Amino acid sequence: MADKKELTHPQYKKDREAVTGLLNGEATDFNLIELARLRIRYDGFPGAKDIRQDLDRALANWSLTEDELMEKTREIHQTEMLYKATWTKKADWS
Repeated sequence: MADKKELTHPQYKKDREAVTGLLNGEATDFNLIELARLRIRYDGFPGAKDIRQDLDRALANWSLTEDELMEKTREIHQTEMLYKATWTKKADWS
């Protein structure tokens, strides 16, 4: 069976910058939801291995499991709207 081709995600450059910020940042509410958003985006994506590894590192740096991260972000989303969509710019979940 042939190896799957490594793909480059269309948002790679912007996401790479965000991931670097997460590695250098604290576990703020915004950073937690960014980490969750990016983990969802790259889950199963056939490429961007460096981003996926760094997302794992950020999770470990903040001493969280995947389940704990998702629970925390659900709680945050119930009380705050950190991604505000406007008519000119919407939250980027793609």
